Amino acid sequence: MKKIALVTGGTRGIGGGIARRLKEAGYRVAANYHKDVAAAQKFHAETAIPIFSWDVSDYESCARGVEDVCAMMEGSIDILINNAGITRDGMLHKMEPSSWQLVLDTNLTSVFNMCRLVIGPMREKKFGRIINMSSVNGVKGQIGQSNYSATKAGIIGFTKSLALESASRGITVNAVAPGYISTDMTDAIREDVREKIVAGIPMGRFGKIDEIAQAVLYLVDENASYVTGITLNINGGQYL
Repeated sequence: MKKIALVTGGTRGIGGGIARRLKEAGYRVAANYHKDVAAAQKFHAETAIPIFSWDVSDYESCARGVEDVCAMMEGSIDILINNAGITRDGMLHKMEPSSWQLVLDTNLTSVFNMCRLVIGPMREKKFGRIINMSSVNGVKGQIGQSNYSATKAGIIGFTKSLALESASRGITVNAVAPGYISTDMTDAIREDVREKIVAGIPMGRFGKIDEIAQAVLYLVDENASYVTGITLNINGGQYL
């Protein structure tokens, strides 16, 4: 039986690219989304990948979503890609508590929610692959993103801890920290701002979605069974 993979935030951008690549590689893929129904329906029409809507920041919503995925796919989740995330940028001295909490819940609490729900069956099967999407800004920080950077740094610590807990059960847990990747979001950045960003990237360009998806594809493969607890930085050489 082909392994079942679930990608949160899996119908657009990097998540959509990962879901497509996993399906092409022969996995049985399900994609989660929350609010953008039109984008999700378009993704499903193009890929035939089943789509499921729930709020990853809410534990009970996640529990129902995972139950629905497992029922439709007729099996438990073997591979979890925690990709869902948002930004609510602003300087800390102007940031509203609601902007802090929303980003924390959506980006970091969601990783707890999803991992908590799939880790038990993975331990029973003695197999699992969990990939948590961090960010270059979780590694080096970013002005105006104290909330976002905190969540992405938290994901790295969470990943290392869960990797240690799970290694003896045949489960690997890794993080991927993309730099600036060409997506609909980054394509909307003003040209002068884009130029400044690119000037700070040693490779002189934004990354490609497929460059992230290919890395994820390696980490979920059985040949990567000795790789766990790492943070794979894919950022064109962009460091502190």
